[in-house]
Amino acid sequence: MPSGVVYAALAFVWWGLFPLYFRIVTGVPAGEVLAHRVLWCMVFVLALLARRRQWAWLVPLLRSPKVLGAFAVSAVMIAANWITYIWSVQHGHVVDASLGYFINPLINVLLGTTLLHERLRRAQWAALALAGLGVVWLTVQAGQPPWIALLLAVTFAAYGLLRKVAALGPLEGLALETMLLVPVAIVALAVWAQRGTATFPAAGLVTDLWLIGLGPLTAVPLLLFTAGARRLSLTTLGLLQYLGPSIQFVLGVTVFGETVVASRLAGFGCIWAALAIYTLDGARHSGRSAAVLA
Repeated sequence: MPSGVVYAALAFVWWGLFPLYFRIVTGVPAGEVLAHRVLWCMVFVLALLARRRQWAWLVPLLRSPKVLGAFAVSAVMIAANWITYIWSVQHGHVVDASLGYFINPLINVLLGTTLLHERLRRAQWAALALAGLGVVWLTVQAGQPPWIALLLAVTFAAYGLLRKVAALGPLEGLALETMLLVPVAIVALAVWAQRGTATFPAAGLVTDLWLIGLGPLTAVPLLLFTAGARRLSLTTLGLLQYLGPSIQFVLGVTVFGETVVASRLAGFGCIWAALAIYTLDGARHSGRSAAVLA
C-alpha cells in the first residue's frame, strides 16, 4: 500500500476516534479541556521544533504583522472548532458533530467559489444544492438550524482556507497558533485554580495524564495528514477524508447510544448523496486530466 494512503488513513481514523478520548475527560469542563489542549499541544510542537532545530522562521515572522494577523484569525477559528467539538462530544452530540465534518468539504467548495473565484462544474453545483436541501430538511425537523454541525463545518473550512494561503508550513503554523492562544489558556487556568474549580492537578494521576496527552493527540494526526497530503492526489485524499466523520457517526449510534430518527436520516441522506456526486465528479475529472497528460 502506498505510504501516503497509510499516513492519511491513519490521520482520519485518529480524528474519527476522538470522541472516545474526549468522553474519558467528560468530568473536566469543555473550556478547561480546550485550555489544556492548547497548552500541551504547544509544548509538544515546540519540543519537535527544538529536536529539529527548526527556528529560522521566527525571525522574519516578527517583522510581518500581516502574517501574524492572519494566524491570529486562524487560531481563533481552530479554537472555536475545538471547543464546539469538545462540548458536543461531552453533551451527547457526536452524530451532530459528524454531520459537520460531512458538510465541511462542501463548505470548502463554496468558499473556494466565493473567495478564491474558483469555477464549479455542473455536478458540483448539484452537490451543493443537494447538501443545502439536506441542511434545510434537518432545520425543519429540529425546529432550528443544526448549529453544532454548521459551526464545526464553517470554522474548519475557514481555518483550512486561511492555512491554504498561509506563509508557514504545518508544524510552524501550528506552533504559532498555539503560541498565540496559550496566553489566554494560561490566564483561564490560573483563574480557575484561584477559584478552586480547576481540575488540574487532579486527585488522581490518570486525569492529569489524559489532559497532558491532548498535546500529541492534537499534533500527531495533523503531521500524519500533512505527510499523506504530500504523497496523494486531491481525489484520493478527498475519498479518505470521509473516514473520520463516518467513524464518528458509527460511534455516536453504537457506542454512545445516540438516536437518529428516520426523518433526520433523510437529511443525512441528502448530504451523503451530495458527497457521492461531488466525489465521483472529482474522480472522473481527475481521470480525464490524467488521460490528457498521458
